[in-house]
This record gives sequence, C-alpha cells and structure tokens, in this order.
Amino acid sequence: MKINWGTGIVLAFIGFIAFIMYFVFRMSTDDRANHDLVTEEYYKKELSYQQDIDASKSATEMNANLTVEKTDEGLVIHFPEQFDPKKIKGTVSLYRPSNKHLDTDFPISLSNTHLLIPDDRLVDGRWDLTVKWQYEGKPFLHKEKLIY
Repeated sequence: MKINWGTGIVLAFIGFIAFIMYFVFRMSTDDRANHDLVTEEYYKKELSYQQDIDASKSATEMNANLTVEKTDEGLVIHFPEQFDPKKIKGTVSLYRPSNKHLDTDFPISLSNTHLLIPDDRLVDGRWDLTVKWQYEGKPFLHKEKLIY
C-alpha cells in the first residue's frame, strides 16, 4: 500500500488533533490542576478593596506597623507599643495558597503587645498573613507573605 501526500497530511492532522484532545481531557480531569477561585466570594471581597487600601495607608501614617517573627513557640505578631493592648480588636487571617483547608482565622484579644500563634497550628511552607485590626474605631491593615 502506497501513501500519497493527501493521505499523509490527513493522518498528520488526525494525529495532532488526537494529541491535543488527550492533553485537554487529562488536564480537565486531573485533581492536581484545581480550577477553583483563589478565595471564596472573590468578587464580594474585591468590592471592599478600597477600604483595605485606606486601612493600610492609615497604619503607615500613624506609624502603626506590625512586626512578625518566627520563634520556637510559633509565630509572634508584635503590635505597636504606643497603643493600649486591651483596646485592640480584630482578626488574624492565615491563608495557605496551596491548600484552602489549612486557612485559619484567629480573633485578636491581647493582654500584652504581642500575639502568639502556636507552632502546632502552622505547617511549613508559604503563608499569606493578613491582620485586620482596629484601635478606638480606626481600622488598620497589615499584609505579609511569609515562609514558615
């Protein structure tokens, strides 16, 4: 049997289409290629983005910057010493980009100028830390990416 140019081109197209369809099927059914949105209620969160910008700006203006350090006990967040710790309220959110089941929120209740997140609650790897806090009704925001 002799294959001419037309038959060769048709067979090449069929082979190429089969190759592409194989990868499309494999990527759409693979669990490792997760196609979820980055966060739940992404669009709702996007609408409040200007408030986050204002809170971050007010933290810079009032020199209310937080420091975060890793210790043997866990993750320690130091709040500014010029503020009364009992008047600070808010939440600490730890977001894990690789696994949404590890995302956690901690309420802020201080008796001292620092907050400790225990070591057993954190897994090694990358975390996105977001601290939304208020002092006497004024909102502040601190965002940081860290490797634990």
